[in-house]
Amino acid sequence: MDKSRGILVLAQNSTVANYVEQAALLAMSLKVTNPSTLISVVTNDEVPTEYVKLFDKIIPIPFEDDADATEWKIENRWKLYHATPYDQTMVLDTDMLILQDISSWWKFLENYKLYFTTKVFTYRGEEVTNDFYRKTFTSNNLPNLYSGLHYFEKSKLALEFYTWLELVMQNWELFYGLYAKENYPGRCSVDVSAAIVAKILDCDSEITNNYAEFPTFTHMKPHIQNWIRPNEKWQNCVGVYINRNCEIKIGNFSQLGILHYTEKDFVTPELIERYRNYLHV
Repeated sequence: MDKSRGILVLAQNSTVANYVEQAALLAMSLKVTNPSTLISVVTNDEVPTEYVKLFDKIIPIPFEDDADATEWKIENRWKLYHATPYDQTMVLDTDMLILQDISSWWKFLENYKLYFTTKVFTYRGEEVTNDFYRKTFTSNNLPNLYSGLHYFEKSKLALEFYTWLELVMQNWELFYGLYAKENYPGRCSVDVSAAIVAKILDCDSEITNNYAEFPTFTHMKPHIQNWIRPNEKWQNCVGVYINRNCEIKIGNFSQLGILHYTEKDFVTPELIERYRNYLHV
């Protein structure tokens, strides 16, 4: 087991979502498909006893809690560089499941000091080209970064990037007024903030690879699935099936890689129990 690298997630519960439970489910999916890969969680919330052993480390949020009064709980994301216990860190959103062996991804990521995915896919394996949720990026010519899956090595470049990310996120209205005037976001976004930092540092060619097919994820937001009549919830449009080996199908399509399920109610007691039974936790 390589203790110099691992996955890191930030999990802060809100009134609308149990992000610690999502992080535990993500950790269980990792144990199923990548049992030797470490995962740590950054949180000030209590991790239930039965889930503690899923994590390599449970790390308090550094400095003060910038998201104490918010529901979206993203304001502490810039602290992950300072919180990670690893030399090489893959950051994931909590509402993800890892459905295949991704150990080969680390070899690719070693070519970078900092890396953001720019290409994501529908549940049918089609590259997402619809900018329904990303008009801010296209109209302001911002790099199409997805912070939900990114990587950094402890390095000068990554530290500089995260230092700027702190500045932009803490002063987002000012920076968005300068760099995101068209389709101005109504609230702080990690993706938009990271894209602005990449533009300021003029480093997107160093931290992305538009030709790479991985690392990436399946993005389940409904308006990018190429449906003729999308619903506001993708689960109202297509069925989900999971077998006793924790293999998942959406519609008729087996899911591999990383599934970004996006909808909080995707996490059901039945889904959690299926993973717990498989892992005996």
